[in-house]
Amino acid sequence: QVQLVESGGGLVQAGGSLRLSCAASGGTFSSYAMGWFRQAPGKAREFVASISRSGGNTGYADSVKGRFTISRDNAKNTVYLQMNSLKPEDTAVYYCAATGAFTWSQYFTNRDDYRYWGQGTQVTVSS
Repeated sequence: QVQLVESGGGLVQAGGSLRLSCAASGGTFSSYAMGWFRQAPGKAREFVASISRSGGNTGYADSVKGRFTISRDNAKNTVYLQMNSLKPEDTAVYYCAATGAFTWSQYFTNRDDYRYWGQGTQVTVSS
């Protein structure tokens, strides 16, 4: 059983930056592909970014490409989401997710592929 705890959310002005962290425990972190999702009020949870076990392969939603960067540190059991040039429409609860992957290069963009989820961290971008 993997436990995921997100941190780093907060209130920021449009154009600003935040870095989210997700600390994992209870499993072998390097065995898991990781992802970030977000859910705005009244909307479905949507894919933001994902990263393979090795960190060498990543995927992004079109809405965040060029602004967000996902990375991981397997020695620290942590995955990060660097968010730059934030927009009001990025306001949401951001969730970290993990799933087992057979290869070092796999990453997943479908929320149904993820087995473990954190509790979320609120990101609010003011205009």
